[in-house]
Amino acid sequence: MDIPVAHGGNRPGKLEVYNWLKVTLMMRLYCKAGVLLFLLAGPGTFPEALAREFQCTVRVNYRQLEGSGFEFLNDLAGLVEDYMNKNNWTDDRFELMELIECSMQIVFLESYTQTTFRAQLVLTSTRPIYGTTAKTTVLQINDNEWEFSFAQGTPLVFETERYNALTSMLDYYAYIMLGYDYDTFSELGGEEHFQKARRIMQTATTANGAGWSSLDLTSRPRLVDQMTGPRFKPLREAYFKYHFFGLDHFTRNTDAARDAILEVLATMQDLYNDLSRQYTFDIFFSTKYQELVSAFEQSDASAQAYNLLAEVDPSHLSTYDRLVQ
Repeated sequence: MDIPVAHGGNRPGKLEVYNWLKVTLMMRLYCKAGVLLFLLAGPGTFPEALAREFQCTVRVNYRQLEGSGFEFLNDLAGLVEDYMNKNNWTDDRFELMELIECSMQIVFLESYTQTTFRAQLVLTSTRPIYGTTAKTTVLQINDNEWEFSFAQGTPLVFETERYNALTSMLDYYAYIMLGYDYDTFSELGGEEHFQKARRIMQTATTANGAGWSSLDLTSRPRLVDQMTGPRFKPLREAYFKYHFFGLDHFTRNTDAARDAILEVLATMQDLYNDLSRQYTFDIFFSTKYQELVSAFEQSDASAQAYNLLAEVDPSHLSTYDRLVQ
């Protein structure tokens, strides 16, 4: 079965790729069982699509807060899970296997009043690696500048066009996760979602929201500005090549997959020389450095990978040393 290509020769969209990979895997499964009748079945063969995009788990930690009476913050975990999982973030219809798995840990760092806080958001999103039972981490972010108010019984209202210190943070990172995820299935496939994150950022900045200043080199405005900026277009194209032609095809053609990843690292090298270190570079390598070592360790391409990685990501050099030992 050929890899799908959209009309006009464009890269396939995320859901087209999902369907191709899903059918390919199901064909293998059913062929092993000697059952081919599903080839004659209609759309009802597959589970009904869902009107949601995320399968998000949330944990809350308020142990660092001084004083007592903060037990009501436990309610926030369930509210945020419902907010992320039950609202519609796109016009696409996702099936169960297509949901973006993510986790959020809300660590309360300081209480200004009994209902006003500074917190850290630790966010991770993953997607499956096709042909395997493994998953790859697409995005991993620690955001330490989140200030908001929350009182017991406060509902979380889904209004992405209006600034709210609590929900605008969730809205922003929901679209950031969607943008990154879609970029792994087609070149620049996440553009619409990054632009929505950008609008949320602009609204928050206009409202002088805490933590939305562009002065910080690892700020929310810096991240979305880079992901929507023309100079960073090769980085986003590299995300697609890395995940689709690298990871998704690793078990089918390992040598070709490694070649694709080496091309990604060469692109990173060119960008690094042109732009120097940027926040989006830090995110890519802090998320992928261990996976990159696993892809090349004890292979004929390990030395070539090491030379590229040592230049563009010296902060993880001790881990990359495994490639030349």
